[in-house]
Amino acid sequence: MSQPVDFFLFYGSLYSYIAAMRIGEAARAAGVTVRWRPFNLRAIMAEQGNTARPAAKMRYIWRDLERRTQAHGLPFRPAPPYPVDPELLALRVGTVAAAEGWCPDFSRAVFSAWMRDHRAPHENLETVLRGLGRDPAAILAQAESPAIRVALDAQTDAARDLGIFGAPSFAIGKEIFWGGDRMDEALDFARRNREG
Repeated sequence: MSQPVDFFLFYGSLYSYIAAMRIGEAARAAGVTVRWRPFNLRAIMAEQGNTARPAAKMRYIWRDLERRTQAHGLPFRPAPPYPVDPELLALRVGTVAAAEGWCPDFSRAVFSAWMRDHRAPHENLETVLRGLGRDPAAILAQAESPAIRVALDAQTDAARDLGIFGAPSFAIGKEIFWGGDRMDEALDFARRNREG
C-alpha cells in the first residue's frame, strides 16, 4: 500500500479549489489514500509577513484560475468574492468534517458554490450543510466548540512543523509538494514510495 498523501487546504485559498475538485479521482487512479487536513494558512502567512495582495499578482491569479479551470473542466465565474471566511467559520466546519470523514464532500460543495455561484464559504454554510444532509445548527455549534478550535490549531501546528507555507500543499511523510500544479507529482511520489 502506498503512503497516504496529507492534503493541506484552506477555504480562503483560490488554488485549493482546483485541487479539492481533482484530488479524489486522481488519487483513486493512482491507488493512493488522501487525508484531508484543513489548516489555518492565514495564521502562517501572518507569521511570515506574507499578507500582501499586489494588484498585478491578483490580476494574474484571476486569469490563471480562469485558464486552469477551463483546462480541467471545472466551473468558474470570474471575480468571485475575495477574500473570504474572515472569522474562519468555514475552516472550523471543515475541521469538523475532516474529523467525521465527510471533508471531501463538504470541501467540493463549499468551493463549487464559491467559484461557480459567488456564494462565499462563510456566508453559505447552512445551505451547503443542508445539501449534504447535515444539521446546520448542530454542525455550526460544534464548529464553535473549544475542541474543534484545538483540533484546528493542531492541524495548523502540523503544517507549520512540516514547513508548509501555502495552500494547497501535499505531504507524504515529511516530503512537501506546494501548489495545485504539484498534486499529480505528489500522488506519484506517494505511489512510488511504498511503506515497508
